[in-house]
Amino acid sequence: MAIGSKDLMPADLDGMDNERLAAELKKAKQELFNLRFSSATGQLEDHGRLKTVRRDIARIYTILRERELHIRSAPTAEAK
Repeated sequence: MAIGSKDLMPADLDGMDNERLAAELKKAKQELFNLRFSSATGQLEDHGRLKTVRRDIARIYTILRERELHIRSAPTAEAK
């Protein structure tokens, strides 16, 4: 089973447009910051969540980069 958020699987990310991916990326980075802060203060209980959020961020960057290189295409307005 893949490690990651249930709602950020590659098939789901593929259906999002670039603006929504940017919003998800911003949200994931904010969560990673909060998790790191909690870890530094000794309040973090779920250490596996750090790995999960880092992988989610990497997935989003991969999808964006593949679109930039035209390996993967962005969803069209008709597909929605």
